Amino acid sequence: MRISLLKAIGQGRCPRCREGYIFKYPLNQFTRFSDMNQSCDKCEATFEPEPGFYFGALYVSYAFTITIFGAVSALLYYTISPPDWVYIAAVIATAVLLIPFSFRYSRILFLYWFGGLQTKDE
Repeated sequence: MRISLLKAIGQGRCPRCREGYIFKYPLNQFTRFSDMNQSCDKCEATFEPEPGFYFGALYVSYAFTITIFGAVSALLYYTISPPDWVYIAAVIATAVLLIPFSFRYSRILFLYWFGGLQTKDE
């Protein structure tokens, strides 16, 4: 049975078959969060359509970072209204802690949107 599109994106699965994984290791292995498979082990779809393909994922990562900055700032402002240095420290700490998430999901979304790997039944 085929999994849904949102579940496939959340689990980092292949855009074509939704069975194979895009990344070699789970997200909780922080030292290897960026290691990608070259191709899907189920359908042989390549995960790097052209050299330098993932430079465009920087824009998606930028959007994630701006969203994180805004969310942390709003949360602090509406809960405890701290001094300015607390905003800066909290935003930087949160952004650094979420680097693996931002890196991985910006690449996954960019591959789904612009990789040209449509599913077989669509």
